[in-house]
Amino acid sequence: MSINVGLIGYGYSGAVFHAPLINKVTGLNLKAITSSNDAKVKKDYPAVEILSDINSMLAHKEIDVVIITSPNTTHYEYAKQAILAGKHVVVEKPFTVTSIEADELIALAQKKRVLLTVFHNRRWDNDFLTIQELLKTKILGDISTYEAHFDRFRPQVRDRWREKGIPGSGTLYDLGSHLIDQVLSLFGMPQTVMADLRSEREGAEAIDYFHMVLGYKNFKAILHSGSLVREAGPRFILHGNQGSFIKYGLDSQEEQLKGGIQPGTPGWGEDSMEYYGTVTTEIGGITIRGTIETLPGRYETFYEKLVEAIELGVAKPVLAEEARDTIRIIEYALKSHQEHQIIEVL
Repeated sequence: MSINVGLIGYGYSGAVFHAPLINKVTGLNLKAITSSNDAKVKKDYPAVEILSDINSMLAHKEIDVVIITSPNTTHYEYAKQAILAGKHVVVEKPFTVTSIEADELIALAQKKRVLLTVFHNRRWDNDFLTIQELLKTKILGDISTYEAHFDRFRPQVRDRWREKGIPGSGTLYDLGSHLIDQVLSLFGMPQTVMADLRSEREGAEAIDYFHMVLGYKNFKAILHSGSLVREAGPRFILHGNQGSFIKYGLDSQEEQLKGGIQPGTPGWGEDSMEYYGTVTTEIGGITIRGTIETLPGRYETFYEKLVEAIELGVAKPVLAEEARDTIRIIEYALKSHQEHQIIEVL
């Protein structure tokens, strides 16, 4: 029996990421979508019901899971309404605007005994999956620095909510939540946070540049994003006391989804050979340098794990508490920037 899914919002996130993945995962049925663009929905998914608003979605007795892909400022309220309606809930990242909101939703979901998770899909980027496996080998030794970049060249400010001067907007909440979640899933919470935040483009209202340093006991994690990067440097740089790993290029899945390529298609999630990472280490006094084939990315894993969590009661694909901790780091970063100092994580 399929799990009926209701998708709230059919903008970029809903149309490019969620709907195609839901449509490809066994056990899920995309039942309804709330959207103001009926023609677009009907063109892509003719059999899906189109609902006018969230109230219609939550009143729909056949909907088991609600996916929230609306603007960040609506995440808390929409998730709260869905939980109170007895629906399982998936929230697009960032989870909420504040960690207090996140804690309230976590407590409410526990009380109502519904599943609550957050779509941190870049845990299944091809490069990040490769780094996870690489770290297990210990070939780099003890890590000294972990550096991740998510740079873009977008000199023109667009007229959209993500770039307005409102709570939850800007690249710190957008791209930053990806980079933070990846670090926390690898290493847990840091001891300190230091951040430099800017609005570097002319006319920018929201943060469009960040440089963060997360301090751990024996190493640093550096997270960086700029909007005026014409030629990007490495995506990942890892240095340890036995070797280094450097990786260029972004995961392929977003561009594939934009081009209509879906999970199961030949080449899905694969990396170009020119972007394979390089490892440099030393064995017996001999320096060894070689390429590491990138593992295929698998965004669909999130929804496969969602099905298992609902049907079998196993672990959720992303714990809401983990997504809450990402928001906590964003709050520490904002405080660090405002106070021009390193902030201790409590």
